[in-house]
Amino acid sequence: MSSEEESVDQTPPTCSLLGLLLKNRRPTGAVNEVWPDLFLGNAATARDKTLLQNLGITHVVNAADGPRHIDTGPRFYQDTNIQYHGVEAADCSGFDLSPFFSETAEFIHGALSQKGKVLVHCARGISRSATLVLAFLMIKAGLTLVEAVEVVCRSRNILPNVGFLKQLCQLDSTLALQKGKA
Repeated sequence: MSSEEESVDQTPPTCSLLGLLLKNRRPTGAVNEVWPDLFLGNAATARDKTLLQNLGITHVVNAADGPRHIDTGPRFYQDTNIQYHGVEAADCSGFDLSPFFSETAEFIHGALSQKGKVLVHCARGISRSATLVLAFLMIKAGLTLVEAVEVVCRSRNILPNVGFLKQLCQLDSTLALQKGKA
């Protein structure tokens, strides 16, 4: 087996990821800093402008954007200096969130590069938003999926749906192949 094939084989099966996600769970709050200046939270956090100001949040990623979901949007934040990025995603295993991985990772990376602080949220802050944070850590911080899960789970309980986990596994394999070719 070549080293490229071995690196691809390091992506764990979904059932192993679920085990990792469910291990050592403890109470977590409405919002948690999961990476330096990167926060993962719920809808109530995103709607609390005073809390966002106190946390120093400069950028918000809404993984449940749109009128049928959490309709904050850029207008909601127009009286603040918060920059907004919306992803209209459904929290169901059949929804393909992967087309949003790179653009959201770029938005988060750009914000952090400018010394900003980013809140990524959805309704409960455990599936859609967590998936986008994991993708960011894999794409921009160079972590494997397992490493990204371990980092986030140190600060917050997350549980992306099975469809999102499969998309993250695919991303993990693709990134591993790219590293192998580099």
